[in-house]
Amino acid sequence: MLINAVPLNLVSPWVSRFGGLIPAGTVLDLACGNGRHALWLAQRGLQVLAVDRNPELLAEIDAAGISDIATRQIELEAGPSDALAALFQSRRFSAVVVTNYLHRPLFPAILESVAEQGVLLYETFAAGNAQFGKPSNPDFLLQPGELLDLLAADTANTGSNWRVVAFEDGYVEGPKPAMVQRICAIKGATKGSAKGAASAASSLRTA
Repeated sequence: MLINAVPLNLVSPWVSRFGGLIPAGTVLDLACGNGRHALWLAQRGLQVLAVDRNPELLAEIDAAGISDIATRQIELEAGPSDALAALFQSRRFSAVVVTNYLHRPLFPAILESVAEQGVLLYETFAAGNAQFGKPSNPDFLLQPGELLDLLAADTANTGSNWRVVAFEDGYVEGPKPAMVQRICAIKGATKGSAKGAASAASSLRTA
């Protein structure tokens, strides 16, 4: 099905930069909002499962009538549920894409649900963002290096190996001034590569 191009100014530069690494399969667009990334990913021939708590936003995505996008309404922060268990099946997704959303209890399930050679694209606000406005609550701000620590802990706890392709942690000017942390990582790297991933990626930190 031909999909109208999503304007690049609506797509996260991080997602557009690394979306080409995503292998064939189903991509989870978590906390998808109005579906800007779901539409962009489908435009590139990927199957997308767009998940959000807001039925009105999901209805807008459904109204586009794109066969490569399925939607599901789930309360992501209500604690363990059958819906979450059904969503985060082990090694289910060729990629998980998350932008501007943080609920730390979901991290283990998110990582487990990425398939071997699958991609994690995560980008959200970071510590220090309060000086620029909301979000300012620490519960919604990643701490310095938190995404790197998350992957290191997953490797230690589950034996998964992650190759960090890129990592940034610092100030961005657009689309508005903010402190942002973001990562692109591939699951299933060769043994031992995860040990050096944090030091290699740290060079990509921004001031």
